[in-house]
Amino acid sequence: MKLTDHAEEILESLWIEAVEEGHGHALLSTLKLEPQDDGVAELLTNGLIEVKDARLFFTRTGREEGRTTIRRHRLAERLMMDIFGIHGQSGDDKACQFEHLLNEGVDTKVCTMLNHPTTCPHGKPIPPGACCEEARKAGDLGVVPLTELKCAEEGDIAYIQTDDSKKMQKLMAMGVLPGNRIVLVQSFPSYVFRVGYSEFAIDSAMAREIFVRK
Repeated sequence: MKLTDHAEEILESLWIEAVEEGHGHALLSTLKLEPQDDGVAELLTNGLIEVKDARLFFTRTGREEGRTTIRRHRLAERLMMDIFGIHGQSGDDKACQFEHLLNEGVDTKVCTMLNHPTTCPHGKPIPPGACCEEARKAGDLGVVPLTELKCAEEGDIAYIQTDDSKKMQKLMAMGVLPGNRIVLVQSFPSYVFRVGYSEFAIDSAMAREIFVRK
C-alpha cells in the first residue's frame, strides 16, 4: 500500500503511543493533529485507522501497516548509522527521508544486509520481518547485540555503537575492541562478560551497544 510520507509518519507515531506505550490509542492532540488533517483523512479512507472522541485507533489492517512502517523507519536509522556512518540529528533526518523508499522487498534486503538488527540506534525494538524469523530458524543471525546472547555463548566483537565518547573509552579500556573474543557470563541483574582473562559488569543499555558476530 502506497501512502504519503505524512500518513506514514502518523502511523509511526500511533504505533509508539498505541502499541509500545500500551495506550491502545493516540490522542489527536498528542500527535499535534487536527481532525481534518489530510494524513488522517488518507488513513481513514484506506481503512487503516478509526477516530473516536479525538482519539486514533488502529484497525486490524492498520496495525499491520503501522508495524511495517515503524520497521522501515528503524531499519533506515540503522542503515544511516551502521553503513553510512551518519550519526546524531543528521542521521535521524536522513533516515526519515530514506525510510519512505524502503518499499516491500527493499526493507528485507536492507534488514538482511544489516544482519537482522533487533533495535534501532535509540534502543527501540525493530519489529522482526519474515527474513528475521527465517534467519533465526536457520541459526544464522549474523551480528547481534550482546543482549541477544545466552549465558556462556560467545562470539567476536563486530563493532561498538555509541555516540558517547566516554562510553566508547570505557568499553575500549575493558578490551571491547572489534575482533576480540567475548563471552557472556551472566545477563541478570547486570550483564557480565569476559574478554581474555578479565570479567566486567555493565548495564543493559551499554550491553545493547556492543555488537557481536556469533
